Amino acid sequence: MALLVMKFGGTSVASIKHMENVAARVRQEKQAGNEVLVVVSAMGDETDRLVSLAEEVQDQALDTRRELDVLLSTGEQVSIALVAMVLLKNGIAAKSFTGGQVAIRTDAVPNRSRILEVDADKLQVELAKGVVPVIAGFQGIDEGGTITTLGRGGSDTTAVALAARLDASECRIYTDVEGVFTTDPRIVESARCLEQISFEEMLELASLGSKVLHTRAVEMAGKSQVPLRVLSSFNDAPGTLITREEDLTMEAPLISGIAFTKNEAKLTLLGVPDLPGIASTILGPISAANIEVDMIVQNVSADLSTDFTFTLSRKDYDEAANILEQVAATMGAREVTGDSSIAKLSIVGVGMRSHAGVASKMFEVLAAESINIQMISTSEIAISVVIDEKYLELAARALHSEFKLAESTP
Repeated sequence: MALLVMKFGGTSVASIKHMENVAARVRQEKQAGNEVLVVVSAMGDETDRLVSLAEEVQDQALDTRRELDVLLSTGEQVSIALVAMVLLKNGIAAKSFTGGQVAIRTDAVPNRSRILEVDADKLQVELAKGVVPVIAGFQGIDEGGTITTLGRGGSDTTAVALAARLDASECRIYTDVEGVFTTDPRIVESARCLEQISFEEMLELASLGSKVLHTRAVEMAGKSQVPLRVLSSFNDAPGTLITREEDLTMEAPLISGIAFTKNEAKLTLLGVPDLPGIASTILGPISAANIEVDMIVQNVSADLSTDFTFTLSRKDYDEAANILEQVAATMGAREVTGDSSIAKLSIVGVGMRSHAGVASKMFEVLAAESINIQMISTSEIAISVVIDEKYLELAARALHSEFKLAESTP
């Protein structure tokens, strides 16, 4: 008998009809002799609706983050009650739990708390009685008993944390897609659903733009060695298994996937004096404004001045540009330039460790399509480039074809 944690996202519980589908899947696993624990998100676009309501009444001069946590947590509370009721109606013993009732204990950072501890005693009692616990994802409580929320990808993180604490055989994430694809099938029609992928590759893909899973959930699964499976709520496809590299049953392909982000921008400070601490002087004010920086390139010219370039989210471009103008004036830099129409494209694969020439092949493909590379960044299993956004789809298709990602690994 296996213990399965089954997490259903917003589209999977968007209506009572969808919840009936959840019940059918739970019944199937129970009939197979498995123990089941269910984690759910808020219904459909409910979280977006609640955020919109909050924005109507929020005053920027007031700190209302605590109240926002209380408000947003109600979305999952509705879901767990309804899913539990649907399970009961279908003859499946079930009981709903909020994050606080479990209890999922977090730090006290509002709107983006991190899980510190999971008390599994109540859940183990219910599971022993044959009951299906239905847990609210995305939420917990801090040391003082205050409701907290986990931020983006929080329900996936809740499911993985519970699976790790209960030593589950598998944590299944049910979504509106069949699994993890080699790239976005809306951009590349030949994109293929992967049968399996390593935690390390999935973490790279998630951090570089793939939106199937959030990085926090993948990182936690990798640390706790909980096998993850991403699959669709709406068909019986086997989905994608995410597991340890040594547990993969097929030889690792050279490249497993292509990820990209469109909402990128870059800023360059030209003619900066080449002095110790210059990076800190430039990026300190950017960090103080809570603006996250991604790729960084620094070039030293013959006149011993430096050109300093970094990329960031497009939504932060204007604010960061204004900060850089002030920095440039104080340090005597020549000028500030920028571009808010760039994209970052990345190829990921553990096969890079044992194969040379992957980067040169990538660059050759882009050159053949007359696509200029503006910045380059590498890790042990990933290569990222910054290009003009208008060439992103062309680049993705060309690389997908060159690395034969539409073909299954034998």
